[in-house]
Amino acid sequence: MIHKYSLNGFHIVLDTNSGAVHLFNDAPYDMLDYLNDSVPENPPKELLDAVKGKYDEETIHEAYEELKELYRIGQLFSSDEYGKFAEMMKDAPVKSLCLNIAHDCNLRCEYCFAAKGDFGRGRMLMPFEVGKKAIDFLIEKSVGRHNLEVDFFGGEPLMNFEVVKQIVNYARSIEKEHNKNFRFTITTNGILLTDDKIDFINKEMSNCVLSIDGRKSVNDFLRVRADGTGSYDSIVPKFQKLVATRGDKDYYARGTFTKHNLDFTNDVLHMADLGFDQISVEPVVSDVKLDYSIKEEDLPRVFEEYDRLANTIIEKKKAGKGFNFFHFMLDLDQGPCAIKRLRGCGCGNEYVAVTPEGDIFPCHQFVGDDSFKMGNVMDGTLDIGMKHSFALANVYSKPECRNCWAKFYCSGGCNANNQQYEGDIHKAHKISCDLEKKRLECAIMIKAAMAD
Repeated sequence: MIHKYSLNGFHIVLDTNSGAVHLFNDAPYDMLDYLNDSVPENPPKELLDAVKGKYDEETIHEAYEELKELYRIGQLFSSDEYGKFAEMMKDAPVKSLCLNIAHDCNLRCEYCFAAKGDFGRGRMLMPFEVGKKAIDFLIEKSVGRHNLEVDFFGGEPLMNFEVVKQIVNYARSIEKEHNKNFRFTITTNGILLTDDKIDFINKEMSNCVLSIDGRKSVNDFLRVRADGTGSYDSIVPKFQKLVATRGDKDYYARGTFTKHNLDFTNDVLHMADLGFDQISVEPVVSDVKLDYSIKEEDLPRVFEEYDRLANTIIEKKKAGKGFNFFHFMLDLDQGPCAIKRLRGCGCGNEYVAVTPEGDIFPCHQFVGDDSFKMGNVMDGTLDIGMKHSFALANVYSKPECRNCWAKFYCSGGCNANNQQYEGDIHKAHKISCDLEKKRLECAIMIKAAMAD
């Protein structure tokens, strides 16, 4: 399986199964239209008839020999070697927790998937005893895993920051005893950031996600407080201070674009101008009936904007003013392991979310749907049958993914989005798929341009 496309003056061909990326001249690129899953020893008559009028005999011969050699070494129409790994994920230990430390928030963002902070379950904060039991649960269920991850999430985690600190200190106090190493992350809207919180985050959190949508007018349109006022002026200086004192630890400024700001390149550039060099601005995923939703009719405009952003990033990088845009970061040399390529984030299998009451869900986006409740950390229960079903949700169990050229990069998409908007974790959410494929095309093109 291959995917061929032209973008920004480059003829690009991705060989799906090997991951090889080729930049072709016109002749071999055109010839691929007449080859189907193999390159025979002699060019098919249909191919020769199509290119004879366009190219001279020497060019045709050299182009076809190039295709034959790539096919011979397994970098064109390569065979699928990943299917054999599909059943290997069923008994994977749990290695990551999303702790919904606060089912409450001091913002009321219109597009919030968590029902503006409480996940539809009522506003509450996680007691330390639940967080302690969650750490114990993770240690118990992570058999054989040394490195463990805990993400403090909400709502707004800083509304329960004393418990965040207690949980971190508890985990640190027992990690060596159990031969574990905890990696903590936190996502915050920044409203409650103070110097002491910044110091603790920069000391203990391996990654920190800073929620901001970009320009003041964009951010304050949907990211508002309970009284309807905007949050931009409050959070920007706090985020800048956190980043300035963070050293070499990871962070990214993370925004959401909606139908109201399809010129989101301007928001990415605004974040860069604020001093953030790790940026993610992602499309809203929501009910198409909502006025801010990205609909199928909006996709051509969004694709145009991704092209614009890609070209802008190239210009910035070549001028020595580059920044990383999360969705364009792509490792074409190594890439993720086979398991991750097949099933992505590990939702419901290696990764689960825990609510303030201790309930376990496949991930934070399933919280609130009790049909996906997997157990509770307070009594140590875990629905192994549901865990197995998520483990086997991979690109081979999703019909739309099985024959998609992008399957080993998106890994079947987000199970939560698939469930909410398509009614089945095995049915890919179409708009998300289309957007992901466009981002991949841009990401590969950027690599080509920077190597040119």
